[in-house]
Amino acid sequence: MSDLDAEFERAAADVKSLPKRPSNDELLKLYGLFKQATVGDASGERPGILAVEARAKFDAWAKLKGLEADDAKQGYAKLVAKLKQQQGA
Repeated sequence: MSDLDAEFERAAADVKSLPKRPSNDELLKLYGLFKQATVGDASGERPGILAVEARAKFDAWAKLKGLEADDAKQGYAKLVAKLKQQQGA
């Protein structure tokens, strides 16, 4: 396992133990980066307008189309580190 993979896995575990829940915008960024890092580009149909949460998640992920997995892992780890610092975790 590479250092980046280990850092990404650590960040994915750390985000679950943050003292406060991140904002909705931060959660959507985390979701999009995580999906891009682990799955790749968004696929399938965009959820309907009545599926508000699913649509927001899909849109957050779709915005990252073309972003390399390693770049998404780095972005995810940086965002988690920022949240930890802000929350004093």
